Amino acid sequence: MTTMSTDMPARTEQTEDPRPKSARRRRREQQWPAYVFLSPWMIGAVVLTLVPMAVSLYLSFTDYNLFDPPHWVGLRNYTEMLTEDPRYWRSVGTTLLYVVIAVPLKLGLALGAAMLLKNLGRGRAFYRSAFYAPSLLGASMSIALVWRALYNDGGTIPHLLDSIGIHTGGWVGNPDLAMYVVVGLTAWQFGAPMVIFLAGLQQISPDLYEAAALDGAGRRRQFVSVTVPMLSPVVFFNLVLEMIQSFQVFTPAFVVSNGTGRPADSTNFYTLYLYERGFTASHMGYAAAMAWLLLIAVGVITLILFRTSRSWVFYADEEGR
Repeated sequence: MTTMSTDMPARTEQTEDPRPKSARRRRREQQWPAYVFLSPWMIGAVVLTLVPMAVSLYLSFTDYNLFDPPHWVGLRNYTEMLTEDPRYWRSVGTTLLYVVIAVPLKLGLALGAAMLLKNLGRGRAFYRSAFYAPSLLGASMSIALVWRALYNDGGTIPHLLDSIGIHTGGWVGNPDLAMYVVVGLTAWQFGAPMVIFLAGLQQISPDLYEAAALDGAGRRRQFVSVTVPMLSPVVFFNLVLEMIQSFQVFTPAFVVSNGTGRPADSTNFYTLYLYERGFTASHMGYAAAMAWLLLIAVGVITLILFRTSRSWVFYADEEGR
């Protein structure tokens, strides 16, 4: 009896140990192909994103002019930016004004075009492609140059306005109108959010509109009570994307102002001023500090949007909404 009682645990251990090991081995064998296929992305994320971000964070605490070795200065770049640089705050104000004007205008045009295309029968694919094309072309330098020529002194837009009795002169050289040249170019590129809005509109059940019509709701009431709530997740998605992109606007402002932010810093957007301090003035440490403050600001605003979305974004599959 003693021999049997001492042998039993040993045999139990021998029969139980290999099972979890073989299961772990099988899981590893199933997972390694995924890591192989993910490895290009993982390597790219580390080499092209995480490492440059770490270097940029280090440079933001240094005095670096691209030619000499970086010199550690601590928080001097940040304190100078926030307390001693009036052009920095003007660039912040210009960028905020641009975001407040351009984002709602672009989303409004996108939603309006999507609602028109939703009820369009023949030719919807053609018009959808035509409206989407500016989103592919608008970010190029050549389109920005053409846009600048349209609004410059002697351009097409001032001539058209003169013909109807509105004398504005060239918008590019007018401090009160120069920023709206960039806003117009941004709003013209409403194709990408339009496609997303169109997909969201097609997911709304027609039964909801029929029920609203039976209750006596007209088209305007149906839009407010049915379309907007059911489309609110798509509106929120487009709002976050467009807000982040608008804070990073660069090419139109660079072309319209010839890279200077003129006239009177009216087109001196945040990223343009960052470029000027980093590559024109060779204050790369200062520019790195500006980039990190922009990242923090965009992150905070995005967090606020997510927090406030609980009060106005409606998800049909969530209880209690």
